[in-house]
Amino acid sequence: MALTKDEKQKIVKKYARKEGDTGSAEVQIAILTKEISELTEHLKEHKHDFHSRRGLLMKVGHRRSLLNYLMKKDVTRYREIVKKLGLRK
Repeated sequence: MALTKDEKQKIVKKYARKEGDTGSAEVQIAILTKEISELTEHLKEHKHDFHSRRGLLMKVGHRRSLLNYLMKKDVTRYREIVKKLGLRK
């Protein structure tokens, strides 16, 4: 259920702004998006797993906060990450 080290490294490599970047908003948002999608799949199977549902909601809220921060700080970076991850319709 949790991301493996390899999966996380692939995401970091793909969304990093420069070499060795693991903490930028883009990387954090990408990792949270992957975790959210995996938790969503888990909850489709296990409808009554309310502990995991709470974790999902916390991750969604954290991602929303990071996206709001990025939108205030740099709109072009915000639009870029939303487009790459396909978050808006």
